[in-house]
Amino acid sequence: MQRFFVLLAACLGLAACGPSDGSGTLNLAIIGDQAGLYTQGVRLPPGAQAVRAATEEGLVALDPAGQVVPALAERWIITDDGMSYIFRLRDSDWPGGQPITASEVRNLLREVIARTRGTSLGLDLAKIAEIRTMTERVIEIRLTGPMPDFLRLLAQPELGLVKSGSGAGPMVLARDEEMGVVRLSALPPEARGQAARENWQALSRPLALRALPVERAVKAFANGEVDLVMGGRIQDFPLARVGPLSRGTIQVDPAIGLLGFAVMNEKGLLADPARRQALSMAIERSALTQPFGLGGWQPSSWIVPPSAFTEAPYPADRWEGMTLAERRAAAARRIAAWKNANDGQAARLRVALPQGPGSDLLLRELARAWGEIGVEVVRVAYSEAPDLELRDTLARYASPRWFLNQFHCSLKAGLCSREADELVRQSLVQRDSATKERVLAEAHQVLMAAEVFIPLGAPVRWSLVRSTVRGYQANPWGLHPLFPLSQPDS
Repeated sequence: MQRFFVLLAACLGLAACGPSDGSGTLNLAIIGDQAGLYTQGVRLPPGAQAVRAATEEGLVALDPAGQVVPALAERWIITDDGMSYIFRLRDSDWPGGQPITASEVRNLLREVIARTRGTSLGLDLAKIAEIRTMTERVIEIRLTGPMPDFLRLLAQPELGLVKSGSGAGPMVLARDEEMGVVRLSALPPEARGQAARENWQALSRPLALRALPVERAVKAFANGEVDLVMGGRIQDFPLARVGPLSRGTIQVDPAIGLLGFAVMNEKGLLADPARRQALSMAIERSALTQPFGLGGWQPSSWIVPPSAFTEAPYPADRWEGMTLAERRAAAARRIAAWKNANDGQAARLRVALPQGPGSDLLLRELARAWGEIGVEVVRVAYSEAPDLELRDTLARYASPRWFLNQFHCSLKAGLCSREADELVRQSLVQRDSATKERVLAEAHQVLMAAEVFIPLGAPVRWSLVRSTVRGYQANPWGLHPLFPLSQPDS
């Protein structure tokens, strides 16, 4: 234990003073509020995800490209049937000095998985059938059926393990209340289960992380106060283009996930799925982001993108073969029929979006599209019982099941389909991949027919990155680990 605290003191000293090679502290910001960096539990904002992944690693982690790398587990094997994952733990200690053992990791993993119940992450983890120890340093996780993306799911920051209030790194955290920053420094290699290195401090640099509102974060970047800003979304993307920023400074993740409107009730205009579909039909998705100057954005008229299946079970566009004018004409007829049946009542929707100039642009385009079919839009807050809510969520893994889980009735997050939920449940035990995909495609068909969601396309995630920053890489998952940023020369 004494050895650990000597190492800890060395790390914190490094955070305060900077590494010996003079490269200095890397200052970075995440868009959000400072208190969010310390959020506990399993419902984490982006800042807390980054801090959790840096200080409380799980069995595996993600590298800058979003690929799975060792963490508490130094290596693993997957059985031929894809039903069993066997992990060998690294030979290292918890912060208190006790050795990391398989039995303790098993118990901690069971506990954190239990805490995810009632969340979409808990639904994602429903494939886990059993967690057991095999030897003092070997743990096995058995699944109900094969899941090729299981390791990526296991690498989520929410599944980091904590003993006696502390994680096993790879970084140590210190709050600098006076400066309003979180200081993070890499633990020595031997505390991370690696061979000791005499010059490790020369190859590492401390990080100073703060959470800022987007306007302040962009200004801090432009002024040179920070070298990296992360956590940008569609609602604030126009702000990233303000100021003397070079063309290569803005990096947009090729994100996978959901961006669209959840239908919150089945009242009035929204009572009939055909009219809910009319709203989706009227949108020219490819034009939505043109005012942003956002190239490469992937629009979608489906909840699950066809590319999520091994073989696409439906065309890229839901209304393939229909022109926009034909779609809008059909949608307008449905809206007009409702007005006529309701004594000419106005077709009006209360719509909630996050605050920001990007949301303003998005709503302007949607109001124009829905105005073409006779629907008025009123913007309201999320707390004011909207008819439609903008949902913007990054995928944790690329399976159709992730997309379907976001609409599970147990989440009480808008309209849902119990029939679709049951089909997803049945897919959990399918061992044949083709059969599993057929069941999930059927669940998607049922969910689309229920018209519970108006898809727009992929989420938007952006960062501002100085050319001198190493260890950052845009990736489909929108998660950017902090530890590699502390290792610019490794």
